[in-house]
Amino acid sequence: MIIGIDGNEANIENRVGSSEYAYALINTFYRICTDGKTNIKFIIYLKKKPEDFLPKEKEGFKYRILSGNRLWIFKNLLPELYSSNKPDVFFSPNHYLPIFTPIPQVCAIHDLGYLMFSEQFKKHDFWQLKIWSAISIIISKYIIAVSDSTANDIVRHYKFASKKVETIYHGVDHSIYNSNINNNLVRQVKNKFGIRKNYILSIGTLKPSKNIEGIIRSLGKFLKNHHDLSKDYQLVIAGKKGWLFEDIYKVVKMHGLEKMVIFTGYVSLEEKRALYKGARFTISPSFWEGFGMHILESMACGTPVLVSSKGSLSEIAGSAGIYADPYDVDSISKAIEKLVKMGTMEYNKLALKCFERAQEFNWENTAKETLEVLKKTGNKKQ
Repeated sequence: MIIGIDGNEANIENRVGSSEYAYALINTFYRICTDGKTNIKFIIYLKKKPEDFLPKEKEGFKYRILSGNRLWIFKNLLPELYSSNKPDVFFSPNHYLPIFTPIPQVCAIHDLGYLMFSEQFKKHDFWQLKIWSAISIIISKYIIAVSDSTANDIVRHYKFASKKVETIYHGVDHSIYNSNINNNLVRQVKNKFGIRKNYILSIGTLKPSKNIEGIIRSLGKFLKNHHDLSKDYQLVIAGKKGWLFEDIYKVVKMHGLEKMVIFTGYVSLEEKRALYKGARFTISPSFWEGFGMHILESMACGTPVLVSSKGSLSEIAGSAGIYADPYDVDSISKAIEKLVKMGTMEYNKLALKCFERAQEFNWENTAKETLEVLKKTGNKKQ
């Protein structure tokens, strides 16, 4: 069987979210399926040549470079899927599938938050996501949802899709995110970003869904009641600027937290893992998350997590998470207080619980479950 994959999301150096998912899946497919013991072959379709961090070509794993940019899926990819070299099944690790293909297709849907919070998106982005995701859901043979929360959202909005949605969780690379991260690396990264105290970590693209303004307001409320702790803690906000992020800086100023809040911008993989390891806890009271890879990474490093009681994060953190209502500043503030004031023994137990929970997730399981969906799709008649 030949599996075709849109690899463009993986061919990005500064990867986040769905890009990291695509990269991890392609690398894992390469590792477990190109040992000569399976009859599965892969064609990875790209707009430009593969970057050095992607796997090298070998028997059963080839890249097909289709140079182009604007309307690439229609102008470049679609004709290729009609060629004599077409695969048996095509997989897109994001929401976008080409229409009218002669082969069955599978797409991964990461979340449908744009339907519930349209005001948090630019109009162009909203309509592109809404229309193209709907088309992909309609034409796909199977849909991979990255959490039960996302699967339920798909079925609620597109009832006809109920029999073709399958939940397959993300994994985590335990060779990167673990409890053995060198303390010297942690110290170097803290020095680079001017982190001089204990810190709470918020990590992810700066955009409304992450509820970073809610974190800042909640921290401001917490410090009003515990002013003495302001000298002991900092809030580190790590991640590139997304959209509609300007108000975050205004809220920091409004609460007089300029000296306490550190914005790092985008961080490299090494910096990210060090920031997880050094944090008191990772905070993520998001309004929604399709999965929550950052939470899983934090737990794999043995760092506790304060997460939203809404959406998918409870599926990931399980009983190891500390929960708060993302719409309630008091709820988030009380959860911050609980973790800041937690005694050493209780904190260490929680950290171990987080670490053990993270061991239940790995990319090999994700890849194997995804392959099963792709194989049965390829064997299904159009």
